[in-house]
Amino acid sequence: MKKLLLCTILVSSFGNLWAQNSNYWQQHVDYKMAVTMDVSTYTYKGTQELVYTNNSQDTLRKVYYHLFNNAFQPGSEMDVRIQNIKDPDGRMVSKVKVGDKEIKESRIKNLKPNEIGFLHVTNFKQDGVTASAKEVGTILEVTLAKPMLPNSKTTFTLDFDGQVPVQIRRSGRNNAEGVELSMAQWYPKLAEFDFEGWHADPYIAREFHGVWGDFDVKITIDKNYVLGGTGYLQNPNEIGHGYQDQGAVVSIPKKAKTLTWHFKAPMVHDFTWAADKNYIHDIAKGPNGVDIHFLYKNNPQYIENWKNLQPLTVKLMEFYNKTVGDYPYKQYSVIQGGDGGMEYAMCTLILGQGKFEGLLGVTAHEMAHSWFQHVLASNESKHGWMDEGFTSFLEDLGMNEVAEKKAQNPFAGGYTGYFSMVNSGKELPQGTHADRFDENRVYSISSYSKGELFLTQLVYLIGKDNLMKTLKKYYSDFKFKHPTPNDIKRTAERVSGANLDWYLTDWTQTTNTIDYGIKEVTENAGQTKVILERIGRMPMPIDLLVEYTDGTTESFYVPLRMMSFEKENPYPAIKRTVLSDWAWAYPTYELNVPKAKSAIKSITIDPSSLMADIKKENNVFKQ
Repeated sequence: MKKLLLCTILVSSFGNLWAQNSNYWQQHVDYKMAVTMDVSTYTYKGTQELVYTNNSQDTLRKVYYHLFNNAFQPGSEMDVRIQNIKDPDGRMVSKVKVGDKEIKESRIKNLKPNEIGFLHVTNFKQDGVTASAKEVGTILEVTLAKPMLPNSKTTFTLDFDGQVPVQIRRSGRNNAEGVELSMAQWYPKLAEFDFEGWHADPYIAREFHGVWGDFDVKITIDKNYVLGGTGYLQNPNEIGHGYQDQGAVVSIPKKAKTLTWHFKAPMVHDFTWAADKNYIHDIAKGPNGVDIHFLYKNNPQYIENWKNLQPLTVKLMEFYNKTVGDYPYKQYSVIQGGDGGMEYAMCTLILGQGKFEGLLGVTAHEMAHSWFQHVLASNESKHGWMDEGFTSFLEDLGMNEVAEKKAQNPFAGGYTGYFSMVNSGKELPQGTHADRFDENRVYSISSYSKGELFLTQLVYLIGKDNLMKTLKKYYSDFKFKHPTPNDIKRTAERVSGANLDWYLTDWTQTTNTIDYGIKEVTENAGQTKVILERIGRMPMPIDLLVEYTDGTTESFYVPLRMMSFEKENPYPAIKRTVLSDWAWAYPTYELNVPKAKSAIKSITIDPSSLMADIKKENNVFKQ
């Protein structure tokens, strides 16, 4: 990374922190790591030096590290959770016959000693003085040698050794597609400490939260392996494998058995890499000089898919830049690895086989996370809807943008998923911690589908232009930070002028549903009296479209009193009448349509279908 770009990122970041809120603070980390991988045993040893900046007003006497690999052991919390959850992740179980029944058995449960994952820390020191470190499952609890005062720095050093587990979930070795090393969550990672305190959650197979900082990583591995992942390769002309400068001659001594790959990554909150002897490595030029790397297995059956993926990935990045804001780094890597698709800093690990549509879709989703999680770093363990839902929104817009045939509502799948969850009776509030959901399905729909609908309904509430301005301002104000639900709500309020606290509360902190209906339509002295009713607990403003028998249409807008806002006409070609507001406490609302009932063909609540009304059948009157 060039110093100029690094300074630009840092100045932009911390300038934004001060401009937004002088009381805001976040911790900072600078990692230096050197690791040596033994590919014959899939074990590795490393050293870590971490300079930790305490920007809080707290005196810290303990710190916590994540040791994610320890989850992949029989009897771990992750293993037990797989055995007890109603609908275990299909990738993490094996189907076993027991008598006449087929049961799902945790794959972790049967791992042998040379197949498990582990990560152990030794020789932990703070500023050269030994500190007490205790391993508790996937967490390392460290009692500091000396308290860390507010607005101070300290240096932690440690040695670590690990074993890469057989691929079960996200990280691991030798996955179903033959990728040797997917190195996610592989190093001792300092837990996040923020205004809520420590976030030292055990790893049970959900999501992550990390401290912003800079990484300097050296990886020594068999010279035949091709690597890709987070950061900028500092020694490309020593490494080759497609990274070398144009025209450069790469000379690797024949006697050399290993190469040391040196990466630097500024202002990220994680570091991930993958490696395989049979990767093809292509580079496509993206917008603003970004190099988009593609690393995938040399499998003739799927090479064409990966070649066709490249120009569309460039188009998607261009669209995401235009929609939210410019991708801030100069490289992004799409890598075959992992067990489906998972976002990481400056890269993604995805499965690379199957149909082209699936490959494109997973790339569209995971790359969108570069905006909603790896620049706007919400706590996805507590607020999964903020990263998965907003990413799904951007993905669906992007996929529609590059599709030959455009969908009238690219978010339709999100509504279908949400209605399915509500009808199941199993919905939990979105504020439920990711690890506490009773079922994986409910977690997924709540995070992806209902999270996406948070934004699509903002189109209904404040208008499309205001929503798109909100996304840009949200990105500009909170990039390289840890935004909370209140931050996206307040941004939408600042942009639109609407009061939206009720919306954030009802949609994300409760399971209240939207259900409005047309209760009564009657003749009224040459006009038509329409009585609307609110059946669900959640309030909304109402768009009402009236279609007359002569083919003309007219719309009516009923503002929501607690919103203190009047939306611009979403149908400018149709005459709209703005009526008096509707206060939530009143269960019904009466209005008059200035034509006889016989002249009316239909009356429809929310013709856009952007309001997630759970009973569409009572939204329409026809005669």
